[in-house]
Amino acid sequence: MKAVFLFCVALVMAYPAFADTGVRIVVPARDIARGDTISESDLTYAFAEPANVLPGTVTNMDSLVGMQTRRVLRGGESVRVDDVRRPILVTKGSTVTMVFEAPGVVLTATGKAMSEGGLGESVTVLNPVSYRQITAVVSGQGTVRAQAGIGAGRFAGVKLNGEGSAR
Repeated sequence: MKAVFLFCVALVMAYPAFADTGVRIVVPARDIARGDTISESDLTYAFAEPANVLPGTVTNMDSLVGMQTRRVLRGGESVRVDDVRRPILVTKGSTVTMVFEAPGVVLTATGKAMSEGGLGESVTVLNPVSYRQITAVVSGQGTVRAQAGIGAGRFAGVKLNGEGSAR
């Protein structure tokens, strides 16, 4: 009888370890406003039934920390990959530095961003000298990099000054 009692006590004490079943997902610990940058203290884990987990639901905190919200995230609700983005480094209408590198040549010019983007995202930039638009990849705050074949030939019309950079 004592053994049965101890078994029941052990079972009751172990229940919390087995109570959370399902898929572990990341949820906001509190409401997070649109445009806020997410920190680790803003997040917690929760368990959801596998049938209720939508494709793209975030299961790892590391994939959200440092990201910017695209919409209001409600505390305790699941977060999908589409709900966040990398922080905006180039805003629409801002002046950006365009950089094109080829072996032995670095060409820089200023341009006007026609779209916004975060690190590694593609943006459209207007070359004010040639009035051509190029597609470039955001490489830093206010800086974009044109890739060979993506818009490199569209630097045509940019005049070089004596220092090897465009004006």
